[in-house]
Amino acid sequence: MVNSDSESKLDAAASPQDLARRAADAIAEKTGVERHDYALTLGSGWSGAADLIGDKVAEVPAEEIPGFSKPAVAGHGGFITSIKLPSGRHALVLGARTHYYEGKGVRAVAHGVRTAAAAGARISILTNGCGSTVPEWGPGSVVLIKDHLNLTFTSPIEGAHFVDLTDLYSPRLRNIAHSVDASLPEGVYTQFPGPHYETPAEVRMARTLGGDLVGMSTTLEAIAAREAGLEVLGISLVTNHAAGFSPGHLDHQEVLEAGQAAAPRISQLLARIIAEIDHQ
Repeated sequence: MVNSDSESKLDAAASPQDLARRAADAIAEKTGVERHDYALTLGSGWSGAADLIGDKVAEVPAEEIPGFSKPAVAGHGGFITSIKLPSGRHALVLGARTHYYEGKGVRAVAHGVRTAAAAGARISILTNGCGSTVPEWGPGSVVLIKDHLNLTFTSPIEGAHFVDLTDLYSPRLRNIAHSVDASLPEGVYTQFPGPHYETPAEVRMARTLGGDLVGMSTTLEAIAAREAGLEVLGISLVTNHAAGFSPGHLDHQEVLEAGQAAAPRISQLLARIIAEIDHQ
């Protein structure tokens, strides 16, 4: 039996793609599903969609899969779930998101989408809860991500591998989402490193640069997904106005409560979008 220290050394020695392949093999073995067609990363408020898109085939604690670990943040899931859609295709729900601020490195952040690609997925749906710099987009607003600003100033891509991000957030998938709800706005998402919330000056900087939304996830995953050949749909739930754009102070509990309040509505919306994507 390999102990955890030895496993950590093996993980560190493996390339990101090799580790993703090992994780995908473990998922196939534990779920009994040879191939997953879609990858869902469900952020704050979005997790209920997994119960609406099909039948749960298997649910595996994340720490049983190579490269994954238990979530470090309250309100975030800790399972990797296989869902069978009515079409017979399968979705892999990655409920064990690693955030950059956890200090586990960019490889760990990108591991989920790389594993999904190794498991056969061709579409990655990335969701999050975030702050808004647009006065009209208050808590409960759903926004399609059309572009991003990566203010972590790092990349999940290793080596001289140059990846075009011109249309990273798929116009085709955004059009499908608009066919479900034509009123959905589109915006630019800005990722800060976290875990502290942004200062009002930093939020004003993001707004000046064109950032409509601010948060602590998604962009690094999206870049890794594109590198792996996945088509990406990004969707944000506004849980609060960002610092300087709303009165008072920011509080993680309030973010969770805003996500919970919107959860039934946005889960239904996401389920409908997934059904339409699966129908294409």
